[in-house]
Amino acid sequence: MATYSEATKRFLLAAKHAEIQALNQLASNCRLVTSVAEMIHQLQKERGASNIFLASEGIRFSQHRARQVEQSQLAESQLRSQLKSLYLGGDENAANMRLLSSITMALQGLDNLPMLRDQISHRTLTALDSTQAFCRLVNGLLTVIFEAADVASDPAITRLLVALFNFLQGKEFAGQERAWGAIGFAETHFDISMCKQLKSLQQDQDHSFDIFKVFACKRINEQWQVLLASEMHQDVLRLRSMIQQLADGSPIDGQISEVWYDVTTKRIDAMKGIEEMLTDALVEMATKRVADADAELKNHRKRLQSLEQQSVQNGTPLTMLFDPQIPGLRGSESLTKKTISEAENLSAHRSFYDLLCEQSEHIKNMSAELDEARQAIIDQKNIDRAKLLLMQQWQLTEDKAYRRLQKSAMDQNCRLAEVAAKVVKAATKVAVN
Repeated sequence: MATYSEATKRFLLAAKHAEIQALNQLASNCRLVTSVAEMIHQLQKERGASNIFLASEGIRFSQHRARQVEQSQLAESQLRSQLKSLYLGGDENAANMRLLSSITMALQGLDNLPMLRDQISHRTLTALDSTQAFCRLVNGLLTVIFEAADVASDPAITRLLVALFNFLQGKEFAGQERAWGAIGFAETHFDISMCKQLKSLQQDQDHSFDIFKVFACKRINEQWQVLLASEMHQDVLRLRSMIQQLADGSPIDGQISEVWYDVTTKRIDAMKGIEEMLTDALVEMATKRVADADAELKNHRKRLQSLEQQSVQNGTPLTMLFDPQIPGLRGSESLTKKTISEAENLSAHRSFYDLLCEQSEHIKNMSAELDEARQAIIDQKNIDRAKLLLMQQWQLTEDKAYRRLQKSAMDQNCRLAEVAAKVVKAATKVAVN
């Protein structure tokens, strides 16, 4: 007599089907992330060209900006097409609610991008206003990648998504540094406030890239080290040093803005190469995980078919009812060796139970690895929440709230995420009381 029912067998296979469905959805999210990363890169380049165009009162980068707008529009068209095919193909409930919400917000920003471009063309807003608008749009797109990482159900893919998100965040800070520097050079002077802003952006880059290095593989980390050792990166460091020496407002030649833009753009383009390594690895990993899960499902079916042809021997079947590894009566003794030995025969009922245990262990291991990989996401959520709390309590800007968290972390000699977690925990206690 078999020790498992037809329903039990079907649920075993249904669990594997559910894993495959989740991995297929995750693979779709990974393809989306690749397109979003390309959109961000083109917007960053457009932002830089627009800044110089506006700060120089339309004298510089007019044609360069027009060509870049075309590249941004091409990336946007590809992104919109992919979003429609992935998530609006008749099953709008397939994706995660938070991911879809972040996509909606980013699309709303893209919907209004033509209006921003028109204002830039007619120079009816400042370079700073233009920068702010592009930064908000890029941050909205980065949120899509963050949510894709947060809802990922596979630890290996989650690690890659966390690495990619933090790399793109660092690259965005590098883009903002380029934008501020372009404004300063185009306006032919810097001041203490702008120099402090540039210094802060450099520190933000270091923080994001440090997290990226933890989650990236050895091969990609080696490429990052090559970039840091390059002459191009050294040129950026030399220009950074020059800017800090101009904090007194000394006049400079506005044409240096093109040198700054060229040098920092080369650095960001080199980052794009590493970004593509990350996105390629992400898509490759997602494809492999789906293929592996499909192979496991086929193996499950073969084993079940084989078991159905075996005879069930006498003796105590080692099912969950007689497994000493499963919690039972608290304080009781384990099963005797004799009882376990009798259950150790390789009969059909034992082999089926082994299959169940293997799947259960697989899910357990994945959950543990996923928790570890998602810690960086939890840390980022706490930092964002702590910033918001400080902004509300002390009427601070987002940047000042973040700097206050940084200073507190330095004073306490601990990680920024630890300080943020304390702020969130304290606020939760106050709300409860």
